[in-house]
Amino acid sequence: MSNTLMKSILSLSTSLSLTQLIPYLICFILFLLLLEQISYLNKKRFIPGPSLVLPFIGNAIPLVRHPTKFWDLQSTLAKSTPLGFSVNYLIGNFIVFIRDTELSHKVFSNVKPNAFHLVGHPFGKKLFGEHNLIYMMGQEHKNLRRRIAPNFTPKALSTYTSLQQIIILKHLKSWVEKARENSIPIRVLARDMNLETSQTVFVGPYLGLKARERFERDYFLFNVGLMKLPFDFPGTAFRNARLAVDRLAEALATCTAMSKAKMEKGEEPSCLIDFWMQDTIREIEESKHNGVTAPPFSTNAEIGGYLFDFLFAAQDASTSSLLWAVTLLDSHPEVLDKVREEVAGIWSPESDTLITAEQLREMKYTQAVAREVVRFRPPATLVPHIAAEQFPLTESYSIPKGAIVFPSALESSFQGFTEPDRFDPDRFSDERQEDQIFKRNFLAFGAGPHQCVGQRYALNHLVLFIAMFTSMIDFKRDRMDGCDEIVYVPTICPKDDCRVFLSKRCTEYPSFSGVPELGN
Repeated sequence: MSNTLMKSILSLSTSLSLTQLIPYLICFILFLLLLEQISYLNKKRFIPGPSLVLPFIGNAIPLVRHPTKFWDLQSTLAKSTPLGFSVNYLIGNFIVFIRDTELSHKVFSNVKPNAFHLVGHPFGKKLFGEHNLIYMMGQEHKNLRRRIAPNFTPKALSTYTSLQQIIILKHLKSWVEKARENSIPIRVLARDMNLETSQTVFVGPYLGLKARERFERDYFLFNVGLMKLPFDFPGTAFRNARLAVDRLAEALATCTAMSKAKMEKGEEPSCLIDFWMQDTIREIEESKHNGVTAPPFSTNAEIGGYLFDFLFAAQDASTSSLLWAVTLLDSHPEVLDKVREEVAGIWSPESDTLITAEQLREMKYTQAVAREVVRFRPPATLVPHIAAEQFPLTESYSIPKGAIVFPSALESSFQGFTEPDRFDPDRFSDERQEDQIFKRNFLAFGAGPHQCVGQRYALNHLVLFIAMFTSMIDFKRDRMDGCDEIVYVPTICPKDDCRVFLSKRCTEYPSFSGVPELGN
């Protein structure tokens, strides 16, 4: 038999074999899909949620395309029964959405190895890396938070308020220039302002102009990757974001080394990393003196990673709050008038002086406005956790192991409070004290062991922005249908990116004379 004939027979035999296998392969695939549906329904049980889901991807496409609509649907499902929660399926993950405040607290207070692990983002570990503060728990987490505490003392916060005002002033002046003839969207402008503020407050003089430019490029890549599916292949937005995080942490580690050198000379702290390193250096010296190993969380690489965690927490959440402050003040002129009246009685742009920590404390109504902005529109509306083990959420339902759980700070904000659907800063007045009466419903900064350590800094920043923005600028929203609808980017902001008309209101901008120029 010729070689050609033999090859033909073998080829035909192979084709027949593959053809015969196709029905088995199809049956096997259908069997796997059936198992997936059965597994989902077994976890879902009687909880509100879709009855059938697409194989593997579940409802990921609706989530990516229309996140607001997706979460609104989950909220509607959660409200459809007294249970207070609903379920869904995303990229092979069973998810639980919680709107009930007490059930949310149950999740927040059980962040531990055998209950829930805080993840911050559904694909956070892949993106942020294992070093992130939010993944710690137990004594290790307590030890690190203790070391972070000196960063937020009254003295430290007072130092930051000066830096914050310098950057806010610089950017507000540029916003007015950009808006000379037309309305402008300020989301990206506010994000850039907050990024420069964070850089200046956190690492101050240690990040030069070129380093800041590289930093901003990498942070942009990181922001883009946050909203993409976790396809970690070369050239994808997610891979670019992951590599950008590594570079950002490395840049912050270099700043840490420079701060250590400065603090070892006994100089006064001028930014957050200096306050941190002041105590860290003392602990390192004590360890050397006692002949023991260096204290934990003290290497430049470790601290650089934690600084990135701070940056991420401060950056996007703060941008969201600033945009909603502008939006809500525009739609509530009576609140705006009261803010301007209070600030004018305490500080004036024409004074050419920085707002002091004491003056900031005197702005009680403006502080109430800031707190109400955060209640009414909490930036991080959802706080993802993963169930490390099966967890009894209620008497009748246990969350299955591996489920991603989403306690909703937004849903909780509209429970308990007096007329919660109304924007009403007076609820935080000394007379009404709803911040104390309904404290458990105010989850914008989280709860439990992972409650936001920098919440006072965040509120100070919002109060300073409101005081300076309303005093120096006349503004009016360029309103169109649906412009105030919530969109996720990934924190929430107005649908139109807060488009406004701006003009100078004060006679002269403050000069803050004697204050050195930053960021050179």
